[in-house]
Amino acid sequence: MADRQWFRRNPKYAIAGGLAVFAGIAWVAFGYFGVHLLFIDNEVAEGPPVFASTETVSPPATTSTTPTGSGPSAPPTTIDTVIPAPAPAAPATSTPATSTPATTSVTTLPTTVATVATVPPVPEIVTEFSGTFVSLNHPTVGNAIVQGNGTGQRFLRFEQFETDNGPDLNVYLVNSAAGGVDDFVDLGNLKGNIGDQNYEIPPEVDLAVYDTVLIWCVRFSSGFGEALLVAS
Repeated sequence: MADRQWFRRNPKYAIAGGLAVFAGIAWVAFGYFGVHLLFIDNEVAEGPPVFASTETVSPPATTSTTPTGSGPSAPPTTIDTVIPAPAPAAPATSTPATSTPATTSVTTLPTTVATVATVPPVPEIVTEFSGTFVSLNHPTVGNAIVQGNGTGQRFLRFEQFETDNGPDLNVYLVNSAAGGVDDFVDLGNLKGNIGDQNYEIPPEVDLAVYDTVLIWCVRFSSGFGEALLVAS
């Protein structure tokens, strides 16, 4: 009874105290539990992954100089052609004069032949593993595929993917034989709860061991959905 009278006599304090309690509840619900995220979708739409080895730049063409004709390279050749000069009319009373023939030089020029360097073939991108998402603690659908090109670089790709949104969602590769999430590889934060997206897999990860994709809520230790990877 006395408490009610105190609140009536001090309405400002009563209102301030009520607001503080409400703010605390709101922080727990929205700031920590992330309740609002359940009602907000984060959509992404990433294209196919880009492999470093597919970014090939064609080398420039090279040229070489080869002289015409067969045989090894040789410097320009000069051919001397002798053209006799016309003899002048000799006087009747003198001895005929001798003249020196004129020489004309003809030069042959080398021929330039273009040689184009061979471009190595681009590695083929193939699907190495694939799986279908199933729901755990939240409805989850879509496909998980692992793409590689034989160079060691691989990507985990989600297609037609959808799950609930939530706080601290991460993408794990889990060793299913170990049970639970005692042995896993963290590929990073979930980019979006809806849509196609890519995650690069470290080259040292053995997908025969870490064979399950898991959408994991780190804050509350809860699995949203998972997909078992099977070799293609």
